Amino acid sequence: MVEDVKKVLELIRPALQNDGGDVELVDVSPDGVVKVKLVGACGHCPMSTMTLKMGIEKTLKDKVPGVKEVVQVQ
Repeated sequence: MVEDVKKVLELIRPALQNDGGDVELVDVSPDGVVKVKLVGACGHCPMSTMTLKMGIEKTLKDKVPGVKEVVQVQ
């Protein structure tokens, strides 16, 4: 599952970079929780929660079987 998550994050990354941010994969747990760190402009943007849940989490759940949740870590 980790490699699939990495591939999908590579698809998402250009959109984040266009806004001056990026995403780093921290961990993928066996129970389907993906931990990421939003960096750059995305790290402290007021819309980062929406980016995380409606963008990254939704895309990962659609494209990677077994992903249950995406959480942001510092």
